[in-house]
Amino acid sequence: MNKIPHLLEAAGIELEYVIVNEEDLSIKPIADKILKSATREIVQEVEFGNIAWSNEFTLHVIEIKTIGPQSLFSGLDALLFEQARLINALLKPFQARLLPGGTHPFMEPKSETKLWPYGNREIYDTYERIFGCRNHGWSNLQSTHLNISFNGDEEFARLHAAVRLVLPLIPALCASTPVIGGKPSGWLDTRLVYYAQNQSKIPSIPGAIIPEPGIRSRQEYEERILHPMYKDIAVFDKKGLLQEEWLNSRGAIARFERSAVEIRIIDSQECVQAEIAVCGFITEVIRALVEERWIDFDKQLNWKNAGLVKIYRDTLKQGMATGIADCAYLAVFGYKGQKGACTAGQLWRHLMQTVLPEKNEKFKKWRQTFEIILSEGNLAQRIMAALNKGYSRKRIIDVYRKLAAALQDDRLFISQKRIKKEGLAEFAHKL
Repeated sequence: MNKIPHLLEAAGIELEYVIVNEEDLSIKPIADKILKSATREIVQEVEFGNIAWSNEFTLHVIEIKTIGPQSLFSGLDALLFEQARLINALLKPFQARLLPGGTHPFMEPKSETKLWPYGNREIYDTYERIFGCRNHGWSNLQSTHLNISFNGDEEFARLHAAVRLVLPLIPALCASTPVIGGKPSGWLDTRLVYYAQNQSKIPSIPGAIIPEPGIRSRQEYEERILHPMYKDIAVFDKKGLLQEEWLNSRGAIARFERSAVEIRIIDSQECVQAEIAVCGFITEVIRALVEERWIDFDKQLNWKNAGLVKIYRDTLKQGMATGIADCAYLAVFGYKGQKGACTAGQLWRHLMQTVLPEKNEKFKKWRQTFEIILSEGNLAQRIMAALNKGYSRKRIIDVYRKLAAALQDDRLFISQKRIKKEGLAEFAHKL
């Protein structure tokens, strides 16, 4: 029997990318063909050592993920990048490639969605029957899932409490979805706007996205969160196919089957090094909370949802520029700015300086990534800067083709001016 890692000892990463036509970046629903290319048969998952590829809800998305819990410092970025390159090599004969980012910029879900037709298709068909999945809220969403380990009720309660407090800040750091349906949506994190709406037919499933406070055990979590949604969906799910913990679509969910809390609100980034840096940074902030660096566990546990939900919703639209005037919330992270108010970007910079100290060499690469994000904006803001108010199909394709190249080369997506100024040619891909 495998040993269960303790609190924050290990992590699991899941990266979702869109398969697109190499020339015009239209979606290409051939995930089944790529998995078959790797195994000579249609499967839902293929393993390569500690990494696997798997299908997703639709045929135009493929997932690269870790197998079991691993250390973020064990060369995981190189392993995941290698698999992204292998998939792109298999896509080449199909005149296709992987596209990063949390939404496809001009997909038309109503006419283009093709659900995965094999294996677990009955589950997907059930979702389609209940919610109607040929829309942006279901078939045009790509995310990075971060699973953080715990062992037992006490560790679960501490982890869950800490994660709740960090969730409102994640869209400011990770938003990558400002364009949908061929035009800007008015939101930096459009994916999460749709994510909150896609199961509104049964409100107990998404809840308020920020999970409920005060949960101390698995039993309490099941009673307060899982059982109500199982009851509510049973009216539509007579066979009980969806009576599983993954039905829960809060921003972070308990995965007791793998002894982890899974964070689901990280938009897919432009390259693997950015994905791992984001996951690492978020994990270190959570670690500081678990260690009670700024406030004690009981205060974390019982922190009310209303203020967290407001900050979260503001960051979907305003990103790093989101103003946070809640002095008590800022104190959660040890921030003591003038009159207690700051922007989400300023708070993330404070956290970088606090939990990713320069003297610690293992954080060097992550800090380089965050210096870019904190000065030039999250990926959504950098995409909008690159588009420069030009939203023709040709302009969108040009910018997103560079995003695809960033994934292929594992380079950050930043301005040419900054690359030249700071000598970042080996680190970044130009806008």
